[in-house]
Amino acid sequence: MKLPVQTWFDRSTSRARDWPIDRLRAHKAGTRVSVVLPALDEEATVGRVVDMVQRLAHDTGLVDEVVVMDSGSTDATAAVAAAAGAAVHHRDDVLPELGSRPGKGEVLWKSLAVTTGDVVVFVDADLTDPQPQLVTGLLGPLLTDPAVELVKGCYDRPLGGAAGASGGRVTELVARPLINRYYPDLAGVVQPLAGEYAGRRRLLEAIPFCGGYGVEIAMLIDTLQLRGLGAIAQVDLGRRSHSHQDTAALGRMAAQIDHVVHRRAVGGDDGPATVTQFARDGYGHYAPVTHCVDVAERPPMITVAGYGDHRAAKVS
Repeated sequence: MKLPVQTWFDRSTSRARDWPIDRLRAHKAGTRVSVVLPALDEEATVGRVVDMVQRLAHDTGLVDEVVVMDSGSTDATAAVAAAAGAAVHHRDDVLPELGSRPGKGEVLWKSLAVTTGDVVVFVDADLTDPQPQLVTGLLGPLLTDPAVELVKGCYDRPLGGAAGASGGRVTELVARPLINRYYPDLAGVVQPLAGEYAGRRRLLEAIPFCGGYGVEIAMLIDTLQLRGLGAIAQVDLGRRSHSHQDTAALGRMAAQIDHVVHRRAVGGDDGPATVTQFARDGYGHYAPVTHCVDVAERPPMITVAGYGDHRAAKVS
């Protein structure tokens, strides 16, 4: 890493245990905190994650609202989340005049229209061992340093029960090489694709939201360009256990990330990205299967007509 990046890494990387509850409560003051869980067919895990956040809210007062954004689930995700105490919003019911798109980025973007927090914490709904430090760690830099606007989580990601940190394959094979090539100022970010992160509303509503799995790396790059490296911090959250996708799914994720980074680094827009993969057909032969990995972007929420009025009504 370049010396300025090493300096940023040393100064802006902390651990979850550096942010004890009492310290956070002393700094929260009037800051309102929303925790958002994007969810698609996560009935097996979403209840435990919501319950963890609800208990944190009840015991500490650090969280003001818990929202689950349903990205079109066909299982009981919405019912389980509501039973655990979350406010549940289906993507089709939020800003319906703008239509709905599939993908994670869509529900994260729409969450800004249904939450009231000055700070928004995003936590994935597929966690199998949700721990409070996933939230408290991310809040630390935001509640104590007004210059910080985006906090990324980093953690060990055991794969298939392995003791080592063997998860994060797309990060190591795709995202990190791209970042080091095109955005070396971000080379100190341990988990650029982490699904656990938090931001100030004033930042989140000022940047576009990329569709699909490109949303995290796009947000990181856009924050760097809009606010500078000093506005970013990261917190070691320890260990994160969650479900894993198969290699073919990771390939499609990698294609989205590659497309997003190149579009920002090189410029231009050549339309939806595609990736061709291969599977055995019914006759035992390889057959090509081409997938569209559309990463179309939603505009900054602050530019959406009526957003300001809608936000003011929810806050009041």
